[in-house]
Amino acid sequence: RASVRFPARFMMVASMNPCPCGHAGDPTRACVCGPANVQRYLSKVSGPLLDRIDLHVEVAPVPFDDLRRAADAEPSSAVRARVVAARERQAARVAGEAQAPTCNAGLTAPQVRRHCALDASGQALLQAALTRLGLSARAHDRILKVARTIADLAAEPAIRAEHLAEAIQYRSLDRSGWGLG
Repeated sequence: RASVRFPARFMMVASMNPCPCGHAGDPTRACVCGPANVQRYLSKVSGPLLDRIDLHVEVAPVPFDDLRRAADAEPSSAVRARVVAARERQAARVAGEAQAPTCNAGLTAPQVRRHCALDASGQALLQAALTRLGLSARAHDRILKVARTIADLAAEPAIRAEHLAEAIQYRSLDRSGWGLG
């Protein structure tokens, strides 16, 4: 009989297997589930819930030799510096606005329209992706926010086609046949 609103800001990180046996899409082990069972398994996570998750990423198994190989990786301090600089760009962009978010994920719909503008090629790319993947208006805005963040991390003032393409790739669970690759 009542509705209560509790303000909350959080980051959710979740994972799941690609199928009941866990081997769909694995190049070294055969999946024994079958396409219908994989789709039934994946459909247990509702579309409206997936629509509210910004990044969907398939992670392939890492071969043992790659785990043991010493790799020249970017140091965490360099990644942190890039993230801090991106956050500063984001804060400067919305400074003085009512309801100024702390990061791009918090942009309101009008702020997305203002700060995530696309050129003609970007608009064509996004339209094609939305049509082909059957994405919702919510997914449209989430893709734009992620693309804006990718551009900020690259210190780019405008969202370019490659930023948008990368953001679209992070919607893998919106694609039919996920995990069957």
